[in-house]
Amino acid sequence: MMKWLIALALVCGIGYHYYKQLRPIEVELPPPVGVRWVTEAAQPVQRNLSGGPVFRMNGYTLSALAEFSIGARVILAREYGSDREADLSPVDLALAWGPMADPGVLGAISFSQSGRFYHWRYQGAPPIPHREIELNSANMHMIPSSREIAKQLRAIRPGELVRLRGYLVQASAPDGWGWRSSLTRADTGAGACELIFVQELEVL
Repeated sequence: MMKWLIALALVCGIGYHYYKQLRPIEVELPPPVGVRWVTEAAQPVQRNLSGGPVFRMNGYTLSALAEFSIGARVILAREYGSDREADLSPVDLALAWGPMADPGVLGAISFSQSGRFYHWRYQGAPPIPHREIELNSANMHMIPSSREIAKQLRAIRPGELVRLRGYLVQASAPDGWGWRSSLTRADTGAGACELIFVQELEVL
């Protein structure tokens, strides 16, 4: 009996995982952003908005805080499916740009990613100044605007170069739940991650 219960639980878990991947994304698409594309050699581009578009997605309200564009090398990628945040963001990417996008620099640092955070450490002297590591890398929560972009996000692997454009957003729900993007690359710790509604994505 116990074996059947375990098997049933596994089947249900696998079924729910694929349901989360294949279910339609119900979204009111906002206007395309106007900020330019950038490469991993440059700093992300951000244009803060006052009274930006407000739209609905999967039963949540998203308020656009800024237009955003980034080119970066992927440090780590992690898929989430069991937390509430996964209703909007099924994938987190830890990204590096500017001096941190250099594979030689990344190779001298150890990284890990869990619980919607990413962590790094090094031994001895850092390959670049400690503050430059903080200013040129971040864990970012990805909200796909379509199933095709969701599929692309799930296929991304560490070491790849990506470019994306969209909105930094604040998410809210009728029961009072909320999630807000950081609007600066200079912060660290809780609340420092970007929450990005991804409208365009290129994997190079």
